[in-house]
Amino acid sequence: MSTYQLFATTPKAMEDILADELRALGNSQIKATMAGVAFQGDLETAYRACLWSRTANRILLVLNSFTVKTQEDLYKGVQTINWLDHVAADGSFAVSFSAKNSPAINNTHFGALKVKDAIVDQIRAQTNQRPNIDTDRPNIRINVYLQGETAQLSLDLSGESLHRRGYRDVTIKAPIKENLAAAMLLRSGWPAIAKAGGTLLDPMCGSGTMVLEGAMIAADYAPGLLRDYFGFLGWKKHDTKLWQRLRTEAEQRKSAGINKLPVIVGFDQDRYTINTALKHVANAGLTGKIHLERRDIEDAAPATSWKPGLLICNPPYGERLGDEQETAELYKKMGDTLKNQFVGWKAAMIISNPELGFRLGIRSQKPITLFNGALECKLLRFNIEEKAFFIPKAKSQEERIAQVTEASETQAEVVDNIGVDMFINRLKKNLKKFAKWAKQNNVSCYRVYDADLPEYAVAIDIYQGSTTWINVQEYEPPKSIDQQKADQRLAGLLAAIPDVLNVSREQVFLKIRRKQKSTDQYEKIAEQGRFHEIKEGGCKLLVNFEDYLDTGLFLDHRPIRLLIQKQAKDKRFLNLFAYTGSATVHAAVGGAKATTTVDMSNTYLGWAKNNLELNDVQGSHEFIQADCLEWLENEARMALPRQYDLIFLDPPTFSNSKRMEDVFDIQKDHVKLIEDAVTLLAPDGILYFSTNFRRFKLETEALSNLVVESITPTTIPEDFARNPKIHYCWKISR
Repeated sequence: MSTYQLFATTPKAMEDILADELRALGNSQIKATMAGVAFQGDLETAYRACLWSRTANRILLVLNSFTVKTQEDLYKGVQTINWLDHVAADGSFAVSFSAKNSPAINNTHFGALKVKDAIVDQIRAQTNQRPNIDTDRPNIRINVYLQGETAQLSLDLSGESLHRRGYRDVTIKAPIKENLAAAMLLRSGWPAIAKAGGTLLDPMCGSGTMVLEGAMIAADYAPGLLRDYFGFLGWKKHDTKLWQRLRTEAEQRKSAGINKLPVIVGFDQDRYTINTALKHVANAGLTGKIHLERRDIEDAAPATSWKPGLLICNPPYGERLGDEQETAELYKKMGDTLKNQFVGWKAAMIISNPELGFRLGIRSQKPITLFNGALECKLLRFNIEEKAFFIPKAKSQEERIAQVTEASETQAEVVDNIGVDMFINRLKKNLKKFAKWAKQNNVSCYRVYDADLPEYAVAIDIYQGSTTWINVQEYEPPKSIDQQKADQRLAGLLAAIPDVLNVSREQVFLKIRRKQKSTDQYEKIAEQGRFHEIKEGGCKLLVNFEDYLDTGLFLDHRPIRLLIQKQAKDKRFLNLFAYTGSATVHAAVGGAKATTTVDMSNTYLGWAKNNLELNDVQGSHEFIQADCLEWLENEARMALPRQYDLIFLDPPTFSNSKRMEDVFDIQKDHVKLIEDAVTLLAPDGILYFSTNFRRFKLETEALSNLVVESITPTTIPEDFARNPKIHYCWKISR
């Protein structure tokens, strides 16, 4: 079989990667030059390069090299080849011509015409036929590169750039070409990571180029396997049987490799690009093998089941005017996400502005130069590490709380080791602001911190009574977060809180807030039975920091309780899903002539009664232990239902309590719930409906017979303004 001189082109700065790739394919006499690699081999070598190269643009089969001092030299040099050996007389061809430092020809269009004329004239002279020009998909594509006085004449075996794998929607412009994405993955060590079962994650996946290239590398999936056109398919010397054998071999390798793929994930904040990525994944035949999800960079985190691996992305460069500040903030968020969520991982990203790299706050390895088009960029690579002390893994939440608390008390180095100074500074800043606000507004219990920093995801509430108590609620870390890291950070902030808030350690209470299931907030977690008295708007209320997940007082409802108190004089008040009856107390202190408090829990009704007894109030006060849904439905069906001037309806998001026959879902069931409650409204009565379900949508059309007014902004207190979706609230009347 003939041996050919071959040349593979590639973007500048990728020559060494391509050379390594060609060596791995078994090629010999490899020499990297500017923007390409020269090598030798038979037809199988050339076909394998077309089918398997991930970083090449084109594979050229060199036909001849000759000197060009004049335009006529170019014409004669092209005619030294017998073109009927390569293309039929009635076939088609196209010419690509480029020149550099040529004294004879500097107009590429003219050079291409001269080459075309030479080929057409030769074939017409021999056959009296004229071949066709097809710039889209010709039988053969001829490439001429003229540097100085030396021309290299080649057949372009690839036909079109090899970065076009065949899975991309051609109407969609990608910010990064497939072969550059492959080069980034190869330089970042992805093949070894994939072989070890490590995860690949692109947190800004866009149309999916990086995750698709990563999957193809990990699956031993030939990048040219999806293509239906190569420049050699219409070539007269094309070996169909050889090509089919190589494709069959590649199909077999792909089928075996796909079944061994590690976890590959792409996140993006834009729904459209995720949908595009899903389409590309389907085009590549990898549906179900790559997980794609709409998620912002701040929310990017690996699942617990994912083995640490490589996070890689092509973030925005901030090239457009006015983008600098926004892009800088994005890189800071990205750096925080890496440090907080991806300890133990490797990371890589390509940037054009070195200043942005410093915004990440992570020391990188020596940058690697790559080019995205004409733009010079740097590939940054990181090993994400964190210094830490050890906290044993707990068997239960109670044991975890005890161990974290003990660590915060006994290990003096905890604050320094965790780098908790960022949290301390934020807590001090918040305290200065909210302490002043609370004093001006006569507020004794308020939230001073609410996961302001994602890595310190806790809510901190200050309760002031006979002394000051601090209630700390950790938002349970997602399963993707290493428990050891979460415990270390939690211990660090617990160690810092007493000093910043000027309380003893004994006055700091820690809870773990899981994602709510059923009525978890009502479940007892201890049996201490210690209640403390606080004041709010002239009302005395009891709180408990140890026995329950919640203290018995939802601080975000402070404005609505004060509004009820202001409007309750001489009114009949109904408190549904009353919990500890704090709204009832406010209504009674506000001068309500009668109150009805309904809740399923006897324990919480007892707490509500104790709350009311603390306050010297007049009027008639009724407490009913019942399923609120059932009680409300029965009352609404009465011929003469009860009548109330003021109703507060704050149901749980959902409930499947053993005492209830059906599962309650606030989104599904709220229309009937509101309609039943309105039945109990006096003619000029007001119903306040509230929910803390963040994805809640009020079915306004179904309630079109009522007057519905959203009052959410006025019911979000200053100390919860950072989190305006803490609840929604509506004023409803007939």
